[in-house]
Amino acid sequence: MLNPDVPALVLAPMEGITDAPMRALQGTTGAFTYAVSEFLRVSGDALPRKVFHRDIPELLNGGFTPTGLPVQVQLLGGDPGRMAVSAFVAVQAGARAVDINFGCPAPTVNRHDGGASLLKHPERICEIVAAVRHAVPPEVPVSAKLRLGWDSIDPIMENAEMATKGGASWITIHARTRLQGYLPPVHWKSIGQVREALGIPVVANGDIWTLDDFRRCQEETGCRHFMLGRGALADPTLPVQIAHALGLGGATSDTAWLPLLRRLVTFTEQGSGQPSTYTVMKLKQWLKIAHLRGSFAYFHDIKQARTLDEFFDCLKEAMDRPPVTTSDGGNQ
Repeated sequence: MLNPDVPALVLAPMEGITDAPMRALQGTTGAFTYAVSEFLRVSGDALPRKVFHRDIPELLNGGFTPTGLPVQVQLLGGDPGRMAVSAFVAVQAGARAVDINFGCPAPTVNRHDGGASLLKHPERICEIVAAVRHAVPPEVPVSAKLRLGWDSIDPIMENAEMATKGGASWITIHARTRLQGYLPPVHWKSIGQVREALGIPVVANGDIWTLDDFRRCQEETGCRHFMLGRGALADPTLPVQIAHALGLGGATSDTAWLPLLRRLVTFTEQGSGQPSTYTVMKLKQWLKIAHLRGSFAYFHDIKQARTLDEFFDCLKEAMDRPPVTTSDGGNQ
């Protein structure tokens, strides 16, 4: 998945957002090196093969989306034994790489011994990574996703060292604490300190919304590998811009809103069998992020739409309207 000697741009796992249809869509631009699946939670029992195939259907296609994007399986849980068995089953189901989630800040997850709650127990991070590493074949890489700490940025060095000691091939660091959630500020310099201290690749993640953000993150971390999440949804051109800045070949600029949204509908309806109302909900979920943090100007025009026909009719009508000129000569 990750070549230490080659720059990489990774599609972040976002629960309820970067599902299989969205991963397929993001694969159409050729900007991403690979995607990480939404986490599969390992709680009372190890996960059976059918769960992997249901939630990560790419495993039935050699680990690739229909658009050719490799997908890494992510697991979340606090029991080393059950995590190890689940990882073994994941590989049997077709996984080509396994990631372990030590970063999810969701309260429900944290109350049940998962995600960022493990950041308070460095030795357990080592135990879990080691158990998964020993359970899967040597050629299957195991990685870990971390935050800087629970309520302080200081623990990141020890936690990163424990993940490395457990056998992680690389780690991804989201440059916030769990207490912050997604609030500012991000601490990219801390990622750089970990990268300098460890002998494995580090993927930088967190608050990359623009190309300028990416360049600042690159400068402060010294990283060659980056993970992009909400920024890719807020501005569909951003992954292509970053891929070009990293010197990655194959990225295209076909990122106009209307064709992208129609492609997501196609991938959703092909893969999920869900009713069209579900598809409309997924479109709105994406566009709300783009409205709040990007440049999508038509969210209020489509937010009441109930059917796909209504959604695209409202969107087309809004896009066809001439811009409103303000008194100072600008456009709204």
